[in-house]
Parts: sequence; C-alpha cells; structure tokens
Amino acid sequence: VQLQASGGGLVQAGGSLRLSCAASGRTFSTYSTGWFRQAPGKEREFVVAISWSGSHTYYADSVKGRFTISRDNAKNTVYLQMNSLKPEDTAVYFCAASSTATMDRLVRYEYDYRGQGTQVTVSS
Repeated sequence: VQLQASGGGLVQAGGSLRLSCAASGRTFSTYSTGWFRQAPGKEREFVVAISWSGSHTYYADSVKGRFTISRDNAKNTVYLQMNSLKPEDTAVYFCAASSTATMDRLVRYEYDYRGQGTQVTVSS
C-alpha cells in the first residue's frame, strides 16, 4: 500500500483545511487509517484514527470537536477536515495505515505504511 497525503497549506487562525490521503492497493479498504503530525522540535503526535469501515473513530483531545476524519473506500481515500485551526496545529501531517481492521495499533503509534507529509501552517 502506498499513501499520498495532500491538501496542506497556509491558513489564518480560525480557518479550515481538508487533507486527503489517497492510497493505492486493493486491500486498503480493510486497513484502519490514521493521521499523525509533527511540529519542528516536537515529538510525533497522534491526531485521529478511523476503522476500516469508517464506523469507529478516535480523536486526540487536542483536536476533538474541531477535526473530522472520514473515508471513502470506493475512492481509496481518507479525509481530514480541520476547522477552527489554531497556530498550535502547525505541523507536518502524515497519514498511516495499519493492516488491522481496528484502530488499536494506530493509537499506539504502530502502523504498517505511512505516506509523506503535507505541511499545515496556521498563522495567528
């Protein structure tokens, strides 16, 4: 499975962005998928995960209520809608996939595939 993240950019605080994670491979629809981020000089941070079916999600407290993850398995794509962005959301965001149907491994920072990152910059 190859993952390609896109949709990052520069936005003012309070604005919105939608990231996409496009995957190749016929089995992607059976993988749980998540988003992580890493800001300069900081540790990698778990953001959100979604189960293979899309019926279960898990959000980090820092983004709960502002970010929404979804997936379209017919298009092999996972989306991250980010609203009410804050300067502290500035980071490189990357998507990752686990070959398990549930999100447990992703929440533990374990995954089998990851894509390159896309930069999100939120100005104050």
